[in-house]
Amino acid sequence: MSREQAEQRIFGVLRWVVIAFLAVITIFPFYYMVLLSVKSIDQLLLAPGKLWVSLSEFTVSTYQNVLQSTDEGGQGFLRMLANSGVVAVITVALTLLASVPGAYAVSRLKFFGGRHVSALFLALYLFPSTLLAVPLFVIFARIGLQGSLIGLAIVYIAQTVPVSIYMLRNYFVTIPRSVEEAAALDGCSQLRILRKIVLPLAAPSLVATGLYVFMIAWNEFLFALLFLAAEPGNWTVSLGLSQLSNGIEVSKTVLMAGSVILTIPVVLLFYAVERLLTEGLTSGADKS
Repeated sequence: MSREQAEQRIFGVLRWVVIAFLAVITIFPFYYMVLLSVKSIDQLLLAPGKLWVSLSEFTVSTYQNVLQSTDEGGQGFLRMLANSGVVAVITVALTLLASVPGAYAVSRLKFFGGRHVSALFLALYLFPSTLLAVPLFVIFARIGLQGSLIGLAIVYIAQTVPVSIYMLRNYFVTIPRSVEEAAALDGCSQLRILRKIVLPLAAPSLVATGLYVFMIAWNEFLFALLFLAAEPGNWTVSLGLSQLSNGIEVSKTVLMAGSVILTIPVVLLFYAVERLLTEGLTSGADKS
């Protein structure tokens, strides 16, 4: 056996070992969370280490408890899901609305400091959220947006626009200028070129950026706690799950059901846009 053949066999085995290891450490926690969510608390206390559930032990009462409204004795997660969805969708829409023109301008227009503006946008994203928390709370309290979902979405936009511009700019620079120049010769305005040519070509990057922003808005906790704590009717899922975990009377099976409900929408969204997401995340990597 030659050295090259030996290396190929060794690395071939190591590849599957690494894949199996990564699969176990990523899938098993989610599997165990789902397993606990379909067990009753009595069965969990009797056999906490059991890694399967029989048909006699299977129950969906935990999900019913989580999704039922508080008036019916549940945890009210159905309304929280709606609140999180509204905030996330508004954040994605307004972020892309602001980021697309900004990223296109940075990638196409020449202006003083244009070569360093992308780094400045990224540097803004590196500031910790706690520095903005108190000033934003005071400002929004004075203008009457404290406790509102719209106000929370605006706060998220301030966090997501800089990194969105940075991500989109890396894709816009890969679009050939000759395509835009040909459209300009045909009489298209700059706005029409952006709408009819650039945006369709940039669809994968828009999807990747939009999904990234959606995840931030869906999972964010600090600002949701700060702005919505006094308005239980406007709580998002992450805030409700945190309050659920602090409840002494709430069983761990119900808590796991809430965690599954928080996770599933993002997982389904990933699978729905997997092809565009993969292409969008790698866009701008090839500089040739």
